[in-house]
Amino acid sequence: MAGRIPEDFIAEVRSNVNIVDVISQYVSLEKKGKDYIGLCPFHQEKTPSFTVNEEKQFFKCFGCGKGGNVFKFLMYKDNLTFPESVQRVAEFAHIAMPADYNANGGTKLSPIMRINKDAVDFYHRVLLTTKAGERGMQYAKKRQLDSDTLEHFKIGYAPKEDNVLITYLRGKGYKDNELAQSGLFVQTQDSRLFDRFRDRLMFPLEDENGHSIGFSGRRISNDKTEAKYMNSPETEVFTKSKVLFHFAEAKKAARSEDHLVLYEGYMDVIAAYKAGIKSGVASMGTSLTDDQVYMLRRVTPNIIVNYDGDDPGVHAEERAARMFSKDGNFNLGIVVLPEKLDPDEYVRKYGAEKYRGEIKGALTPTDFFLKRLAQKYNLDNDREKITYLNEAVKEISQVKNPVEQDMYLEKLSRSAGVSLNSLKANLARERRKNNRARSHTRTRNRDYYAQQPNDLNLGDPATSVDTLPIQQTEVQKHPSQSRLLYLFIHSANAQQYLQEGKFHFPNQDYETLSQLWLKFAAAHENPQIDSFLDFIPEQLQGIIVDAELAHMPKDFTIQEINEHVFALQKRSIYSQLNELQNQLQDAKRREDVQKTIEVTQKIIELKRILG
Repeated sequence: MAGRIPEDFIAEVRSNVNIVDVISQYVSLEKKGKDYIGLCPFHQEKTPSFTVNEEKQFFKCFGCGKGGNVFKFLMYKDNLTFPESVQRVAEFAHIAMPADYNANGGTKLSPIMRINKDAVDFYHRVLLTTKAGERGMQYAKKRQLDSDTLEHFKIGYAPKEDNVLITYLRGKGYKDNELAQSGLFVQTQDSRLFDRFRDRLMFPLEDENGHSIGFSGRRISNDKTEAKYMNSPETEVFTKSKVLFHFAEAKKAARSEDHLVLYEGYMDVIAAYKAGIKSGVASMGTSLTDDQVYMLRRVTPNIIVNYDGDDPGVHAEERAARMFSKDGNFNLGIVVLPEKLDPDEYVRKYGAEKYRGEIKGALTPTDFFLKRLAQKYNLDNDREKITYLNEAVKEISQVKNPVEQDMYLEKLSRSAGVSLNSLKANLARERRKNNRARSHTRTRNRDYYAQQPNDLNLGDPATSVDTLPIQQTEVQKHPSQSRLLYLFIHSANAQQYLQEGKFHFPNQDYETLSQLWLKFAAAHENPQIDSFLDFIPEQLQGIIVDAELAHMPKDFTIQEINEHVFALQKRSIYSQLNELQNQLQDAKRREDVQKTIEVTQKIIELKRILG
């Protein structure tokens, strides 16, 4: 399975990395007992079911069922082959690949990613080193983009001509059908290709691994008939709703800054980066999506939203805050800059230090909504003030933490000049209304689903992508076989005892694994379970991972083994008895006396074994 990579090299790579460190680049992990847990990167969930065991060096999601070692994680996450995942982990561990390793077997980018990568290098070089790029450089300087910023974000310039990039990439050997799929070109009706981006400052877009997947081009001319920003169209590698600008770099910075900051635009991320905030990301010029919210949550629950300070920006912040609150697993902060400034304008006007202070002083969502609410009413008018107070209490009633509720009620009491007790009475009434509404919704949904035909398979109305049932593990489905296989692998004595008793696993997958382990152990001086995982077919790996993550004891007694073996025998006998009872009924129905006697004798023999 290892291809051209020597097996001892694979073992060296595996032993020199900690799976927790690798997976932490994709998932925010929290230590819980012996394991680390986080939100699964392979399916969306609210309650973490993704587990990483540092001692065993395995991961497992108990929601979607995916599991394995560090190589398997990267194969799932980044769609890599096994050799590619070994190379990626080797890079992480700063281990050079073997000298005789065929580089063509290493990590390969898709043609579209390679085209975009070459385009990034081309546009960047045009901006920094060519006469054609001087126009772009003048604009970059006007926007105070220094050399460090240009380098970090790989910013480039697309010249005015419509055939510069196409000529360059054809010269590198790309075919027109590949170039047409990249999104970098406009194709005419007669199939001719022209550069899509012209006379624009180019901001590369990357996936969460830092691979180039598209561009956003900023208009630098004063021609208002052209869009200020132009994005690459969606391709097989670029989907706007699933991409965040600067995400690959920001998630690294999130570990030291302990948060991610969400902005509206690229220039805001860049301005924040210059101001010392490296953890900024931006959505792709569209409203925030559920996919993007989940991407952020996998990295950290600590999110700060800082959109533009104008009315559309603040409205967008309201919508974003509602989306984060709906998820319910965020520690959210919201920044509204004064004078309706956007972050880029604020940094240029007031400086980096003052801007960092704004980020530190981010409002809680409730404070943000209460401030917004207060601006909608004339609080000198008693009628409007009463309406405001009622709306404010409704907002506070959405807060789940009783301590937070008390804190906001006290603030409201002081600012509005009303008694705390009266606000608490209103809050209690509001909470009762909320509870009744939730109860009514649950009852209505339950009644609706109960009326649906069974073959619709709609399930429980409360079940959603966030509350998928935990999948049964192999240990739960086959407890005795899992335990015996674990002992067969980890104890030479248990293995010998089972072999001497001519034991065979009833389930063919377990029997196959036991035979594969014998072959693997015979070929290795010091066989290890994590190496064995790379030796066996993918469809069998889950059995091993589940057994390893069940925290089974390695100690055992012969009595325990006998009890498991007998339990499996009993299960087999009951299954045989079931079949024989059916045969007996059939024989009696046909009045086949000989068959009836024969089957009855077999039933008696099996029942005698059971005692």
